[in-house]
Amino acid sequence: QVQLVESGGGLVQPGGSLRLSCAASGRTFSSYAMGWFRQALRKEREFVAAITWSDGSTFYADSVKGRFTISRDNAKNTVYLQMNMMKPEDTAVYYCAASSFTTAQTMGVSGTPRVGSWGQGTQVTVSS
Repeated sequence: QVQLVESGGGLVQPGGSLRLSCAASGRTFSSYAMGWFRQALRKEREFVAAITWSDGSTFYADSVKGRFTISRDNAKNTVYLQMNMMKPEDTAVYYCAASSFTTAQTMGVSGTPRVGSWGQGTQVTVSS
């Protein structure tokens, strides 16, 4: 069973940076895509970014392109989301996601129905 544990959320000022981490366990992730979704208050959960574990290819939502970067550490089975130039509209609970036999692009295009496992979520608040 896949387990995903997020960390790194918090309060940041507009224009600032945060880095989220997602520690994954329970499987060999070579055939997986790992990603991040977010859910703001009273809104649906939306895709943010994903990475194909085997080749490191990435896919991003238009709203975060050029500001957010997803990466992985194979040795630590950990996925990161580096968030720069943050905006108040980035405020949400951020969830780590995993999907087997999937690419980053497929996870991004298909959205939440393609996700097999979720983390518990971590709150990110962008406010002055």
